[in-house]
Amino acid sequence: MNKLKKIGLSALAGSLVATSVYAGEIAVTGSASLTVEGYSGTSLNAGTSFSQGNQLTFAGSGELDNGMNVSLSFVIDEFDDAEAATNASTNVARSGSIFDSHSVTISSDAMGTFVFAGEGGSSAQSALDTTAAGDMWDNFDGKVTSGATVSASAAGDNSMFYTLPSVMDDLTLTASYSPQGSTGESSISYAATYTGVEGLSVSWGTGETNTGVATTKADTDTMKASYAYGPVTVAYTDTTHNNATATSDQDVTSMNISYTVTDAISVSYGTETLDKGGTTTDAEYDGFKVTYTAGGMTVTGNHQQADNIAYGTGVTEDMDYWSLGLAFAF
Repeated sequence: MNKLKKIGLSALAGSLVATSVYAGEIAVTGSASLTVEGYSGTSLNAGTSFSQGNQLTFAGSGELDNGMNVSLSFVIDEFDDAEAATNASTNVARSGSIFDSHSVTISSDAMGTFVFAGEGGSSAQSALDTTAAGDMWDNFDGKVTSGATVSASAAGDNSMFYTLPSVMDDLTLTASYSPQGSTGESSISYAATYTGVEGLSVSWGTGETNTGVATTKADTDTMKASYAYGPVTVAYTDTTHNNATATSDQDVTSMNISYTVTDAISVSYGTETLDKGGTTTDAEYDGFKVTYTAGGMTVTGNHQQADNIAYGTGVTEDMDYWSLGLAFAF
């Protein structure tokens, strides 16, 4: 009996050694940045505000014995989650999780790249829908009642994003899956990007939003193109959001032209137009951006103007935005 016990204990000890798990190394990155910004116009004179970058990213990666690469990303961003944002906007004592986007990525040359996003994931379509001018509308979102916002196909928590292995040179194919929620249905999205012509990049993506409610289901399509010739780059984007309720339809078009003056200085000018179903007036944005980089320091200046950001439903809906940012890389 004692011999059997010894054999059993030896086998157990061997199995414990064989199944030991070793933790990988995690690196922490952040940025040192300062921003000053302000709004003015017929609807708002918010004065000047200052802010500091407050985001940290924990990331680690490694290669398995079978050749697969696995990486982890975890972002901490104070008051970024929905609960905290709501509390801050209503002057409620600050609360809510500081944990933001986090994901696991598994990849290999043969299988492509698979990303599982526990929070903050994007769909194949929404990964493309940043406007050519850089989402200027977002700087004015929420500044007036019923202000203009842009819709995208379903993504978010516990979503999956897959980049196929290369099927031909200069062509990237992606797909995403957003599982059904408590009342909704699963949603799927696809996209493709081609860069086979020097200086040219063309992308197209489509995705669905299945909410479980017939009147709020939607399909969203994005087309974007950019062409760089010497120091000049011209870009155009168009995103169409077709909702089961016609008054929630959207068409967002944007153009941008940028010029690299020197290795350190670049300037750009962009426009955005948001056309919403059921309205007769478009929300319009335009603005300039100047960037200066030297010795690991980047200075960015913005000036933007918004007109009819409530689609003509009020008289106090025009405003200006300006910002000056300072970022350090070290």
